[in-house]
Amino acid sequence: MDKKSFGSRVKETRKSLKLTQEELAEKADIGVVYLGEIERGLKSPSITVFTKIAKALDVSADYLLRDVLPTGKEYVFDDLTKKLENLTPRQRKTVSDIIDAYLSNLEQ
Repeated sequence: MDKKSFGSRVKETRKSLKLTQEELAEKADIGVVYLGEIERGLKSPSITVFTKIAKALDVSADYLLRDVLPTGKEYVFDDLTKKLENLTPRQRKTVSDIIDAYLSNLEQ
């Protein structure tokens, strides 16, 4: 993990959420000074702290590591594509209709 890129991503996300360092540090249960060092790329967080930061920012781990890892979305889409490949056009249409109905039901 590149400390500078990770720190920048944390800072960028924190600012987009209009959180101060103090607010994020409190939500993540870490020190403000330590958070500042992470954001400046001076320190790498442990896995525990990394998880706390991601949870406090309400983002996925792959979002914070997007320069290092492909997003989880790519894996999901790839898995769905593989499942749909061997279906007939009619079966694919049925799957699409089921997904549309499910998504419509979620909106209610």
